[in-house]
Amino acid sequence: MINIVAAIFILSGIAFMMIAAIGIIRFPDFYIRMSVVTKASTIGLGLLLTGVGIYFNTLETIIKTISISLFIVLSSPISAHVIAKAASLVRVPFWNKTNLDDYIEAKETPDDPRYVEHNYGSSSKEKSKKI
Repeated sequence: MINIVAAIFILSGIAFMMIAAIGIIRFPDFYIRMSVVTKASTIGLGLLLTGVGIYFNTLETIIKTISISLFIVLSSPISAHVIAKAASLVRVPFWNKTNLDDYIEAKETPDDPRYVEHNYGSSSKEKSKKI
């Protein structure tokens, strides 16, 4: 019975990773591809490691799988955010059908006053041209 449960988890993890691989090929721009890869690989790896932990069923394996899962859950969103921020700074183009209203609003909201280009007194049209 444990083998069947482990196999279900491992196959589910493989399915999520395969969806991520298909997403890399199918989605139109860098940001959407990165989003799908980050989410699907995190879930896929979590399911795969859960299956491995169930299959081997030793304390050492369970500690290792939990440690790896925690590391992936903590580091994957942060690394995806940093990569997307870097891509945005070097102006990697968005897909032409991407709705950028929230992005433009976020760009106009200062995060850190040291790194924000101030354009006080300019109209909203001039601000949107800079983005």
